[in-house]
Amino acid sequence: MKKSVAIFLALVMVFALAACAGNTEPTENSGNTGSSQNTEDPFMTPSEAENESDVPGKAQSEPAESKILVAYFSVTGNTEGVAQKLANGLGADLYEITPSEPYIDADLDYGNSKSRSSVEMNNPEARPAISGTVANMAQYDVVLLGYPIWWGEAPRIMSTFIESYDFSGKTLAAFCTSASSGFGSSDKALRSAATGAKWLTGHRFSAGASADDIAAWLKSNQISVR
Repeated sequence: MKKSVAIFLALVMVFALAACAGNTEPTENSGNTGSSQNTEDPFMTPSEAENESDVPGKAQSEPAESKILVAYFSVTGNTEGVAQKLANGLGADLYEITPSEPYIDADLDYGNSKSRSSVEMNNPEARPAISGTVANMAQYDVVLLGYPIWWGEAPRIMSTFIESYDFSGKTLAAFCTSASSGFGSSDKALRSAATGAKWLTGHRFSAGASADDIAAWLKSNQISVR
């Protein structure tokens, strides 16, 4: 009798173990690397997720470079030489402000009160006409304006140029060339005509200004040389 009970209990235990093994649920396959798997860390806070792009090695967008224009007026070629060095050093576009009626030597006779330049500079309202326009001024973030010093000021044609475009939100800086006169307030009229722009400190260069001289001025205004 005891032997029969023992055999019965043994059979019961065998069937119980088999039932448990059959009801075991499959576990999640942690090795699944399919493209549909969500790899985002479920324990990452929103701020951590936002700052994840700051981690070295993460792809980050580069800041856009400023588009620069060097616009200049030159009669004798002195200002043109400095403008070309500026454009080359910055990788900037170059635009020559060309008068509709070119200036001749007689026009630049400062000793003659009736010469063209004398008449223009004695009249703050004079606006010599310009031949041509900048194709797309809106694309430029920074505009550098070059001119020779006439009677301690920018030639009136520079006022024609500055009043022909909307410089709101742009960064402007003037540079001039002269044999002896300093920069002074030569850009005063230009600043007054473009009040919506951010104006940087202007500078006077000699005709033979070196690339180092030019780079020093740009650096003082935090304009990066290429």
